[in-house]
Amino acid sequence: MKKTFLTLTLLSCIAFANAQKVTEADVPAAVKTEFKSLYADVKEVKWEKEKGNYEANFSQNKTEMSVTIDAKGKLLETETTIASSTLPKAAADYMAKNLPGKKIKEASMIKDAAGKITYEAEVDEVDYKFDAQGNFLSKEEDND
Repeated sequence: MKKTFLTLTLLSCIAFANAQKVTEADVPAAVKTEFKSLYADVKEVKWEKEKGNYEANFSQNKTEMSVTIDAKGKLLETETTIASSTLPKAAADYMAKNLPGKKIKEASMIKDAAGKITYEAEVDEVDYKFDAQGNFLSKEEDND
């Protein structure tokens, strides 16, 4: 019984430590102001809080996007869903060689505040990250 309780407690803590949905009322004014300055036409936004930062998930021109903004209103990164066929050739080659027969569930282009671009491809709940040229950087379990 103690093991079951400890396991459930641990799982609850892990789930809580990952992204938490928040209402717009809980998002700091500086964060909302920055978001509106970037995406004034977007009306429907789902907010999450992760590691002290705020992530706005939305759709623009039928493209799924998210932006991460710190609590002071500084843009940290923008993530745009892309077709897996538009990943850099080196990334596509890596996926084909290392995960033969596996289908990419979702691909995205990520641009940080300095303009640096990276790519991400999700297969079997694992995110594979690549630099702008498509060179493999890392992989991590998808927490979404």
